[in-house]
Order: sequence, then structure tokens, then C-alpha cells
Amino acid sequence: MTLFEIAPHLALILIAVAFVAGFVDAIAGGGGLLCVPALLLCGASPLQALATNKVQGMVGSGTALVNYALAGQIKPRGHLGMACTSLVFGAGGSLVAGAMPAGLLRMIMPPVLIAIALFFALKPGLDDLPRPARLSTKTFGLVIVPLIAGYDGFFGPGTGSFFMMALVMLTGLGVLQATAQTKMLNFASNVGSFMVFSLSGATWWWVGGAMALAQVAGATLGARLAVKVGARLIKPLLVLTSSGMALRLLWQAWA
Repeated sequence: MTLFEIAPHLALILIAVAFVAGFVDAIAGGGGLLCVPALLLCGASPLQALATNKVQGMVGSGTALVNYALAGQIKPRGHLGMACTSLVFGAGGSLVAGAMPAGLLRMIMPPVLIAIALFFALKPGLDDLPRPARLSTKTFGLVIVPLIAGYDGFFGPGTGSFFMMALVMLTGLGVLQATAQTKMLNFASNVGSFMVFSLSGATWWWVGGAMALAQVAGATLGARLAVKVGARLIKPLLVLTSSGMALRLLWQAWA
């Protein structure tokens, strides 16, 4: 009998992937693009992959939220309304994912992964300069937050970047403020999704917990080395690796 839900060598692979994902996410974003396909390739069903990924996703976004709050970059009371919306729609997205047939989920996942990888490859660079707001905060919370949080509950990879890009382009926030606010919204959607998936019986708790610890370690190292390494080296590697995993999943699904 092993400690993990899968063979020890597969668990070690997933722990290593989670560490790299945390490192990459701290520098360039998109660490979830590595973890979800890795779980699938190690034998998880689509629902197991999504549920297990939420364990580490919640821990990672929660860690980031605490760090930003301690640095004084987040005022939680001012964002509670949007955070509650994010939690509810994150849970709703997970309910939809849980109700879908496994075969359909398996067909949907690879094309979505490739599309998100292309987003990371092509997304424009942003600066910290303020921009004219195109939407009010209230409209953003009622329209954009439910869409992104619902996606997070249903699938997940890239959610933090989607929140950040939307906040910068639509509400006029600078990158630093948008990134800080993103952590609260992303954590809330992760909590809602986690609550639903935890009741599904699909979560690999031991694997997910070990991956969460590895991701925190990777994120800590990534944050410290971000200035030295930079995203220009990491982002192409992220796009190439995630696309390769997605193509492998496509071949498995359609072969």
C-alpha cells in the first residue's frame, strides 16, 4: 500500500511538475497549464485532474493573497462583493464540470489548453501606467467576474492572467494593483470550486497536498529569481511544454 493514490514514481513526477509550475507561475503566469495535463497523463480522469488541481490552486492563490495583504497592496473590505461573486460562480462552474460526461470533458480539454497556451504566447506586455476605465467597478463585478470565475470553476488554467488582463484593460488599474486584486478574486473562485469538488469524491488528497507544498516552494523560489531570470525565457518554455502535453492528450483522446 502506498501513501499516494497512484504509483510513487507518478506521484514524484507530479510533485516535480507542481514545483516547476509554481516557479513558472511566479515569473510568467500559467502554471496551471502544466499541472492539469500532467495529472491527465498520469492517469487521472478529467474530473480527478480538475479536482486535484484545485487543492494546489487554492493553496497557491491563498499564499499569494496573504503576501499581498501583508504588503498593504490589498484592502479586503473594498473587494468583498466581487470576491463573493467570484466564489459563487467558481462553485457554479465546478458544478457544470462535474455534471458533464467524462468523455466530453476529455475531448474539450486539449483544445482549450492549446488555446490558453496561444493566449500566453500572444498576449501583449502591460505596464503599470493607469488607463482610462472602460467599465465601472460595479459593472465589472456583475459581468466580467462571473465569466472568469465560472471558467475557473469549470477548467482553471490561466484564470489569474485573465483576471489581471481584464482589470488592466477594462477598469484602468495599473499592473501592480490589478495583480494584487486578482489574487483575492482568484482565491475566492478557487475556494468555491474546491468546495464543490471536495464533495465529488474525485480529489486525490495526498497527491494534491504534496503538489500544493511543492508549488508553494516553487513559487517562493520563482519570486526571488524573477528579476534575474525574467519572463522572456520562461514564457516560451511554458507555451511549448503545455502545447506538447495538450497535443499528446488529443492523440490519446482521438486515437
